[in-house]
Amino acid sequence: MFGAIARRFFGTANDRLLKTLKKQVDAINGLEAGLTGMTDDQLRARTDWLRQRLAGGESEDDILVEAFATVREAAKRTLGQRHFDVQLLGGIVLHKGMISEMRTGEGKTLVATLAVYLNALSGKGVHVVTVNDYLAQRDSEWMGQIYRFLGLTVGCIVHDLSDVERQAAYGADITYGTNNEFGFDYLRDNMKFRLEEMVQRPFHYAIVDEVDSILIDEARTPLIISGPTEDNSELYMRVDRLIPDLAAEDFEKDEKVRAATFTEQGVEHMEQMLKDIDLLKGGNLYDIQNISLVHHSNQALRAHKLFTRDIDYIVKDNKVIIIDEFTGRMMEGRRYSDGLHQALEAKEQVAIQNENQTLASITFQNYFRLYPKLAGMTGTAMTEASEFGEIYNLEVVDIPTNVDVCRRDEDDEVYRTAREKFDAIVTLIEDCAKRRQPVLVGTVSIEKSEMLSGLLKKKKVPHEVLNARHHEREAYIVSLAGVPGAVTIATNMAGRGTDIQLGGNFDMRLRHELAGIEDPAQRQAKTDKIRAEVTELKKVALEAGGLYVIGTERHESRRIDNQLRGRSGRQGDPGASKFFLSLEDDLMRIFGSQRMDGMLQKLGLQDGEAIIHPWINKALEKAQQKVEARNFDIRKNLLKFDDVMNDQRKVIYEQRKDLMSATEVAQAIVDMRHEVIEEMVGKCVPERAYPEQWDVAGLHEEVLRVFNLDLPVADWAKEEGIADQEIRHRILDAADRKMAEKAANYGPEVMRMVEKSLLLQLLDQSWKDHLLTLDHLRQGIGLRAYGQRDPLNEYKREAFNLFEVMLSQLRERITSVMAHIELSVEPGTEEMLAPRRPSQLVEGREDPAFADEAAPNSQTVSLQPMRTQAIDPGNPATWGSSPRNAPCPCGSGKKYKHCHGAVR
Repeated sequence: MFGAIARRFFGTANDRLLKTLKKQVDAINGLEAGLTGMTDDQLRARTDWLRQRLAGGESEDDILVEAFATVREAAKRTLGQRHFDVQLLGGIVLHKGMISEMRTGEGKTLVATLAVYLNALSGKGVHVVTVNDYLAQRDSEWMGQIYRFLGLTVGCIVHDLSDVERQAAYGADITYGTNNEFGFDYLRDNMKFRLEEMVQRPFHYAIVDEVDSILIDEARTPLIISGPTEDNSELYMRVDRLIPDLAAEDFEKDEKVRAATFTEQGVEHMEQMLKDIDLLKGGNLYDIQNISLVHHSNQALRAHKLFTRDIDYIVKDNKVIIIDEFTGRMMEGRRYSDGLHQALEAKEQVAIQNENQTLASITFQNYFRLYPKLAGMTGTAMTEASEFGEIYNLEVVDIPTNVDVCRRDEDDEVYRTAREKFDAIVTLIEDCAKRRQPVLVGTVSIEKSEMLSGLLKKKKVPHEVLNARHHEREAYIVSLAGVPGAVTIATNMAGRGTDIQLGGNFDMRLRHELAGIEDPAQRQAKTDKIRAEVTELKKVALEAGGLYVIGTERHESRRIDNQLRGRSGRQGDPGASKFFLSLEDDLMRIFGSQRMDGMLQKLGLQDGEAIIHPWINKALEKAQQKVEARNFDIRKNLLKFDDVMNDQRKVIYEQRKDLMSATEVAQAIVDMRHEVIEEMVGKCVPERAYPEQWDVAGLHEEVLRVFNLDLPVADWAKEEGIADQEIRHRILDAADRKMAEKAANYGPEVMRMVEKSLLLQLLDQSWKDHLLTLDHLRQGIGLRAYGQRDPLNEYKREAFNLFEVMLSQLRERITSVMAHIELSVEPGTEEMLAPRRPSQLVEGREDPAFADEAAPNSQTVSLQPMRTQAIDPGNPATWGSSPRNAPCPCGSGKKYKHCHGAVR
């Protein structure tokens, strides 16, 4: 109560902050008249003047007013757009490293130019992060006009650039790109073997557009680079054929956490079926020799019972393609990992591609926390303000609209069945179409959008469908969604980032319709014609009531619903929104619609009759809040687990950079060799132990295995008064002499190359194996909860022990390889020894949190895009760095290490 009284008299914290920032806005406005009178060259010269002030010791805060005023004037001259006062507020908030919440149509893209320009003046680079390649290219070209006018350079990172092109883009003052490209470049850089091959500079400042989508919706989906493993396609097919024979009592599924598990009866049924086809070894599915069968059976069950065709994925060109649950777009090239994608391919009877093993991974949460300064902008962040604060230490600031919102948000209509609901939606669309009121319909899946499209076709209502099957035309369709009488069906938030303007998007039409017209007079005539048409169409749309947004069901997150609503009522335009629900909707069904259905039948609700009441809206909001809270807990829990790996990742990546920058690593190799000998002797000849307790034979075998040295350890042990320290010194001397002889034989240059090359390659191999071990540990760690032990603490403890073991094994591996290696020194040796990245890499996304990580039945899901470089069996230059135990790329059928990879 006291808080409410205080807010009434003193305003909210948000209001007080904006009031403080208003002084800087007034100062920027005060400079406008003086800058208007400057020539272009004079305005451009202000960039060098501001840079000199920074070099002279002033801070970015000190030059903010002058920098913002300069950008505003440049925008007027290049784009014909002037930043409003509220946009200046948004720019200041972005510069301060906060999240600027601005409604749809308030010009977030233009707002970013203010903070981007100011922070780019230091020359350290600014990253502007968008959700797709289209927006990255569009914004870099569109806003790039301002930056280039002011003398700054602009780069854009998209999917198919070479490393040289990426280095140039990252070397620019300002770099646009998608969250995926920035993240994958970071991982790829930490798989390079030379510093000069790395493409990214040290991180400085990033602005994340649609920050809620990237940092919240996609926070559970780590970026992964992986490589191929063995072929198990036949096993997937055989196990898949068994799943349809399961009865309903054989498994349990929980849609709230998207988990499916076998019941005790189901396990017995699977065991019998697996015996019948001679796959089960022994009598128990959970025997250690059947661990692979358990994995395949679980993934086949999930593929059949949790994933639905045309909702979670589609089949196109004989391939299973994932559908992004947040945007409805096809994610071509992306693949679920951990065998789930292969299980889906077996279910749909398409070609099964090999599984992949993780080589490098990072979550967006940990990637974006690498930036010393981070900011973001979106139309919907306040509902997740606590998560932004807790996870990313980002404050959310609500920026007022330039013109008050006039949209009318109507109460939800709730029907008993989906059929009644869609009948009501079609009736409303028909009514709007007759009045020429533009309509945008938001659906949650491709299946629902196409079903609604079919109903409208029967009624002969012209419409456009915007979903994953038509994403090539996505932006253009959205740009015309505000034309009078237009009916646009959009899967979820597809087309986000493109403004829906009443009458149509003038700029988009201009780009589309002027393409191919070269004659200046014709271009001008066409431009005038389009402008007149858009102005007239806007009047008609305004008179009809503006854009009507219809939601076909509520999303799990209020934020997604608000994003859909926010497409209407931009810049003070009129508009309306309404959600239609049925008791058969996923959200309603999961949260107990059966009880409500019985109650409504008793109350005598007629077919086609709806319940409309504000209480319904409140009840649904509470259900959504429960789901949001659960998803927040999942993301927070994921971060706790990933932080364990993140600390280890930092150590490994730092070591790699140190190795790459070092001219030689000879001393590091010597230190490793001496540590290996210390551990070896300490294990076999313990301190203060009697000679008869020494494992002399074991020590001899270890020295022979690791160093290829046949030393008279047994004779030494028989010497009178000999101690463990003396034995250690003799082994050290023998090993050091052997390595000194090798160095003398091969020469210092070749030896430097060998040591550095092998150390980097073995470090990468050890890290890759360690990641696989951590994956296995993480998948089973939830079971520790049954033993009253905290899974997170258990994971931390065991992951640390595994990391220590990995480092110890790495020391032994590099020591052993250096002791055994024999080289034939010929021209071109240095080039042969230079490490190369594997040529067959898979980059993708993983979602390990359909269920809570700490839950006993936690499952792992991954999304992974396939980018495979062609290999020519007759040309070793195209093979890359093949795994030692993999088949040789030449096609001989031998393992690589016994064929072209043999050490000579």
